[in-house]
Amino acid sequence: MSGSLRTYLEDPFLGRLWQRIRAAGPIRSVSLDITHRCNLRCTGCYYFEEGMDRFHTAEAEAALDRWIERERARGTNFVTIVGGEPSLVLHRLEKLYAHFRLSVATNGLRRIPFEGFEELPIGISLWGNADTDRQLRGSGKVDVFRKALDNYRNDERAFWYYTVAPGLAHEVEEVVARCIDNGNRVLFNYYSDLAGKGGALDYRQGFERVREVIDRLIDRYPDRILTTAWFNQVVTSGRLFDQQWGYEVCTNLSTNYAPNAERLKNGQPYNRHFRAYNADFETVRRCCTGIDRDCASCFDTWEHFSWIMIHMKKHMANVHYFTCWLATMYMFYFITRLVPRDEGAALLPELHRRVKTAMQAADAPVST
Repeated sequence: MSGSLRTYLEDPFLGRLWQRIRAAGPIRSVSLDITHRCNLRCTGCYYFEEGMDRFHTAEAEAALDRWIERERARGTNFVTIVGGEPSLVLHRLEKLYAHFRLSVATNGLRRIPFEGFEELPIGISLWGNADTDRQLRGSGKVDVFRKALDNYRNDERAFWYYTVAPGLAHEVEEVVARCIDNGNRVLFNYYSDLAGKGGALDYRQGFERVREVIDRLIDRYPDRILTTAWFNQVVTSGRLFDQQWGYEVCTNLSTNYAPNAERLKNGQPYNRHFRAYNADFETVRRCCTGIDRDCASCFDTWEHFSWIMIHMKKHMANVHYFTCWLATMYMFYFITRLVPRDEGAALLPELHRRVKTAMQAADAPVST
């Protein structure tokens, strides 16, 4: 069934999602490393694998003030905060929170206080069950998962940013149950193995089993899972209609980074405002998570959200694909608190149900 946007939006549920997104307005986003320091050295962390921590300055506070002035003048209204570990520099986070809408990624060892950050979306990194997470992130000694659970129990700002390795699908149900029992929601990411450990961590074996488990968990916890089945399919397969994921189609590339110039001329869309800033608050790099790494190893959630979101036209062929696009778009806005939180939480079960039904009708396979 084909149609127009007007006919698609005659469905009251789709119309409601669309109106909320429209009311939130356009996103003019950048990514910022708020510090080069971290209190962990996680195995395969993109930040340290490519030596991004070498970008810093002794005049960081003044440099950040200048950065804020420049980005406000440029029209930036949303900043994804990474690093480094943001909880180590709360005074910088306060400055940014006062001027922009934010989303922050943290390892969870130190709690970002509620007071002063009441509407801050906080993604807590997690790489597996207690044993796996201890080995990959805690150097075999620190139970990072437990500490983060304690820090963010029943914290409505917080969601788990759970990075699943392809050979560890058997851990997912246990981990998700623990996160939900802690009073939090879960967004999935997918492990890249930049440290080259291989085995269960090797992304080249594919994420089919992980995809199946996540789809089952969406059915089980539709009010707590922040990954749509369409998003899960696109990221784990590396396919979006006729496109294969990689540098030539990635949409979150620094537009003022000279080596990207040829890519930006190839006709594939990209976010024209986007820049990924290093922790010196001056220089930029190729993209959110890389300098020279092979993009085949990138399963970054934010970059894949952007890939889907920017391709509305590819999803207009029928109402089924449009539903997948709109629901995934709305999910991003919900995660980042750009739409009303309570309303969004109430809509999640129906949103997931609509996506699964749409994918089945469009013959886009989901797990059963």
